Amino acid sequence: MSLISFLKDAGEKLLHPGQARRNAEEQDIQPSDSEVRSREQEMERAILDYISMQGMSNNGITVKFDHEAASVTISGQVPDQPTREKMVLCCGNVQGVASVNDQLTVAQSGEPESQWYEVKAGDNLSKISREVYGDANKYSAIFEANKPMLTNPDKIYPGQKLRIPKLH
Repeated sequence: MSLISFLKDAGEKLLHPGQARRNAEEQDIQPSDSEVRSREQEMERAILDYISMQGMSNNGITVKFDHEAASVTISGQVPDQPTREKMVLCCGNVQGVASVNDQLTVAQSGEPESQWYEVKAGDNLSKISREVYGDANKYSAIFEANKPMLTNPDKIYPGQKLRIPKLH
């Protein structure tokens, strides 16, 4: 179990605020407790849908979003370590999320944990691969480890977190 930091203003934009919400935010109007909880629930549903869209089962997975802390707590059991790490990335690489409290358990242990890497301006997968593996040509291991969230090795952005798997 761990707390992983993310760049709050980077990532997938799962929710698009409506005009009324934008107007309230621009006028610095404080939402009611019920409005805040409604937004949190909307984000929780959006993250669970995003996990599902990435080809992972979200059955038995609970996501809680804390608007004030900009944090997500994810819990439940997943089949293996790569799935665990991908779910954490699905929660954290979302605009508006600054941290993920990983409370997931793994049914089948044995796989080593991956490293995390935060993409910087000017990075590409070959450059990251050279930095972490000493070989730019091993970028495909990073790409494969981050599928399906990554659909193209050339489409990464500053602030994005990536899984860096241990090479066998």
